[in-house]
Amino acid sequence: MSELVLKGLVLRTADYKESSRMLTVLTDNLGKLSVAARGATRIKSRIAAACQPMAFSEMTLSESREKYYLKEASTLETFPGITADLKNYALGCYFLELLDASCPDTVPEPEALSLGLNALWLLSEGKKNPKLVKSAFELRLMTLVGYQPEVEVCAACGRKDPITPSLDLRGGALYCRSCALENARRPMTLDTPSLRAIRYIVAAPRGREFSFRIGEAAQRLLSEAAEGYLKEQLERSFQTLDYYKGI
Repeated sequence: MSELVLKGLVLRTADYKESSRMLTVLTDNLGKLSVAARGATRIKSRIAAACQPMAFSEMTLSESREKYYLKEASTLETFPGITADLKNYALGCYFLELLDASCPDTVPEPEALSLGLNALWLLSEGKKNPKLVKSAFELRLMTLVGYQPEVEVCAACGRKDPITPSLDLRGGALYCRSCALENARRPMTLDTPSLRAIRYIVAAPRGREFSFRIGEAAQRLLSEAAEGYLKEQLERSFQTLDYYKGI
């Protein structure tokens, strides 16, 4: 039985047996893993804090026959500012569900992990408008996992600054409004500031995805485009998103 030390963010948990917990953890080196945490629900368990959703910890794992077991854990961040606000907590849970749905098992996704940690930190610290954080997280995550929208020029006529820009939420291409009528499968009309924000989010240097400002009207368009694009690409709904929007 071998041992390894890594850092990981707990995305999901499920209790089993009398006092144990199965964790879905997005790690820095090995991607998403299923980890058994024996005794995690006991009152005096030393690993209990690290076995909660949204906990980021340094973990010592033992591996046997391609199964992982949590031996020790040192909690690095639990994002306490998120739990103080129900809506932000619901949004944080949505981020975890998105990471779980988007990242395949045992495939390293260090940028996705970094993105998730940054988004949770911004929510916890109240550094950014949660709506901006949500939109940037959705679009950047889609970019990282292979669904980057092509938004540099109109896919039909080649204009860099399309007249009344429109994003095809299904096809992931940018069009002028007139070009979208003939080419897009599910067009959504944008304005210049929301298009500029989308371009920034997908191309920004790592760690700078959230470093932009946007007006209220453009934010509404950005929010609708980011969420709609994600749903179309992943072809599924999210219970945590429904809960967040219902608060």
